[in-house]
Amino acid sequence: MAKIAQRQVLAEIAPTGFGAETKQQINVQANLPKWTQFRFAQVSGGEITASVEKIYEGGKSRPTVLCAPSEIGDITLTAHYDDDMNPSETAAGIGAKLKALRKYVGTAYYNITVSVYDCDIKDPTNDRIYYNALLVGMTEPEGDSSSGAPATFALTFAISDVESPAAN
Repeated sequence: MAKIAQRQVLAEIAPTGFGAETKQQINVQANLPKWTQFRFAQVSGGEITASVEKIYEGGKSRPTVLCAPSEIGDITLTAHYDDDMNPSETAAGIGAKLKALRKYVGTAYYNITVSVYDCDIKDPTNDRIYYNALLVGMTEPEGDSSSGAPATFALTFAISDVESPAAN
């Protein structure tokens, strides 16, 4: 595969079945908005880091390094706010989805799939899948009457693990 452009890295989300420990958690997951065939245009975060402690023992000039388990940083998905609220369509517009999500920040779990595309063809071998990502933040579109730039919204997720699909 040749070099890719940032525009070829897109993300999709889908509610999970995770958190079925209580009736309330089951209801939360069942009521989450579905983002069917919707791709987020910007993906940021997801860096993997591990904290370290450097211990200088009894006069040594070089430290012993102790490492903690690795952690994955929060992921923020951003998209343009294009609220098509056509009543003839079955899917709710972005505005309705964001309105529904407001009350679920901190309790909603989604699976996030970050995909790499090559000439609009998805290459699943390079997918990153973040299962059971907790929605921890939502930034709604901001306004500026003197700007013609497109409005965007963002969803931020806390991540526990990342997986890659098995090579076929």
